Amino acid sequence: MKQSFKEFLKNNLVLFDGAMGTYIYQRGVYIDKCYDALNLSHAELIQSIHAEYVDAGAMVIETNTWGANRFKLAKHNLQDQLAAINKAGVELARKAAGEEVYVAGSVGPLGVRLKPWGDVSEEEAFDAFREQCDALISAGVDLIIFETFHEIMELEQAVFAVRQIDKKIPIVACISVQEDGKTIYDVSVEEVVIKLSRLGVDAIGFNCVVGPKPMLDFLERVVPCTELPIAVFPNAGRPQDVDGRTFFMSTADYFGVYARRFIDAGASIIGGCCGTTPDHTRKMAGSLAQKQTRVQRALIKKEISLPRQDLPEPIPMPEKSTLAKKISEGKYVSLVEMVPPRGKDLSKHIAGGEKLKAGGVDAINLPDGPRASARVNGMAVGGGNG
Repeated sequence: MKQSFKEFLKNNLVLFDGAMGTYIYQRGVYIDKCYDALNLSHAELIQSIHAEYVDAGAMVIETNTWGANRFKLAKHNLQDQLAAINKAGVELARKAAGEEVYVAGSVGPLGVRLKPWGDVSEEEAFDAFREQCDALISAGVDLIIFETFHEIMELEQAVFAVRQIDKKIPIVACISVQEDGKTIYDVSVEEVVIKLSRLGVDAIGFNCVVGPKPMLDFLERVVPCTELPIAVFPNAGRPQDVDGRTFFMSTADYFGVYARRFIDAGASIIGGCCGTTPDHTRKMAGSLAQKQTRVQRALIKKEISLPRQDLPEPIPMPEKSTLAKKISEGKYVSLVEMVPPRGKDLSKHIAGGEKLKAGGVDAINLPDGPRASARVNGMAVGGGNG
């Protein structure tokens, strides 16, 4: 049985999957459809996308439920199927996840504006989030991820709703920030992180809107502002319209490079947002694997205290070797440098060493990599005569 996500996050770097919506579009479903309802009408498509991300190395896959709240579903007259859509979203992700991969219940903003900027009250927002999150948690998600929120007040209601349902389920809370480092309501990334840190979530971060480079800039700014794990989910660059199609110009290799930079800058969770694909996830998985060993070694050094062992008594200098004995007695010593061979045949060097010993040479120096040329390792040559 795998660890809880909260325990796993303590000791590991974590890779989430990439985009769902834009990838569904790439798979041929036009944007006039309700993508969340595809959990019911096109279950095989959704499960196959999850499976692609699992095969690419994602440790966490997100349910196809980002817009499955009462307000967004009402635009398609599907509000009565809210529970069924969210439940199906969890089941499809769980089938693809298997035993090792975690399933995150994806929850986005309501798509309406809260008072005083709109007509929806905080109480109505709370109820809507509670309704969706209750369906996701009841269906068995391992954690909840809030994504692409622009207003902290709305995100607060989402977190409060989850905590009323389940006080322990892990929450990753992400907000979207413009390229100037502020939300559309003019709140800086530093203010965002400080406020979110007070909500009782398990990780905080940023997703969508910008590509890897601005996301790295935000990360470097906020690391000193919190002790919580930080998540980053950039878009595949800035979207560009080409003959009516939307393209994201950041390649998978580019994401692989930035994955290492995110980790070096302090991110604990990485993944992709709009425009990213399993190819992006695969490259990020490779980068994370290179970094993960270093993180685990550091944790081992911090957490494991080995029993104290007494050191053996030091060997007196004269007893270490004949060379050491002569040096300690202040006698003259002679050393000869012998360059290791280019090939594996050591017979000539062994014979030469024997002649030097017979001639009274005290020690042979075997330089490593002389003249910057590839040769047999000096230690191997030194041990060749027993």
